[in-house]
Amino acid sequence: MSQTSRDPWLDNVKTVLITTVVVGHSWGLLEGTDGTHWAYDFLYLWHIPAFVFVSGYLSKSFEWDRRRFKSLVSVLLIPYLLFEPALYYYRVHVVDETEPGLLWLNPHWTMWYLVVLLMWRLATPILKLHWLFLPASVVVSLVGGLWNTDLLMIPRFLGLLPFFVLGLHLKPRHLARLDDVWVRAAAIPALLGIGAMARYTDTWAKTALLWYDAGYDEIPIDNEIVFQTRLTVMMFGLIGAFSVLALVPRRSLGWFTAMGTGTMVVYLFHGFAVKTAKALGWTEWTADHIGIGFVLTTLGAIALTLVLASPPVRWLLEPLTNPLGSRWSRRRSALS
Repeated sequence: MSQTSRDPWLDNVKTVLITTVVVGHSWGLLEGTDGTHWAYDFLYLWHIPAFVFVSGYLSKSFEWDRRRFKSLVSVLLIPYLLFEPALYYYRVHVVDETEPGLLWLNPHWTMWYLVVLLMWRLATPILKLHWLFLPASVVVSLVGGLWNTDLLMIPRFLGLLPFFVLGLHLKPRHLARLDDVWVRAAAIPALLGIGAMARYTDTWAKTALLWYDAGYDEIPIDNEIVFQTRLTVMMFGLIGAFSVLALVPRRSLGWFTAMGTGTMVVYLFHGFAVKTAKALGWTEWTADHIGIGFVLTTLGAIALTLVLASPPVRWLLEPLTNPLGSRWSRRRSALS
């Protein structure tokens, strides 16, 4: 979209959510204390559902035509084919991590979202045909937990599907209701309630359920209540997501809003910085300085997001995130 036609609220939302992604991955460097575990579970209860919902909302226009297939290849497929091995080999050879699974077929760490979003986009023309696909997607999500495989992250494709389909079917007039006074007033207590529930995640659920990538047989929850537990996790995810969206300002916030145009750069490159911190011994240092380590890690993650989304860095890195699109853009400029 052109700068004049962009919705500042959506860009603000994208800035908030990509920041939570970087913060969440950075918290993975911390020692697993009760406090860090609590914060981590609170964030993961709602931030992935919110990210998926916004992705669905922004996918409404996708159709099976040449122009959109071309965009899908340049924006999602090519970056996945390039960054999946790049981040994999960086983690294995520089950070000395062990990474099982086949390249591309078993997406590693952060790269899962690109391939899953690509599959959701391909299914979009069908999923947006009728609102009945929304309740159907909930059933698919619940049953999807029976599928235990890392192949193309199918469990996440199925498990998070309701949030994507909801995004496809909600219209601007529906999201405008998030600006109602009573919705905003309820958002903070709702998040506080979710925070209280997150304190006892391992009592009523398991953290692995918040990632939507593990089969039920890998999670120590009784078969009699595992479907109900996933449904509860989804409900908290939806409430938390909409609570956060309701609190995001609608007006343009200048540089903060402009950061929303650089989310792909942040997503693809932040993993290298996070793993570099691990290779330099940040995990060991924070284990000895738990409180200040948590604060500095959080502030560092926010700063990393700001740097990667800043115009100079984005201008430098965007050709690497979309090399095919950059080539097409240069060709159009040469012909104009």
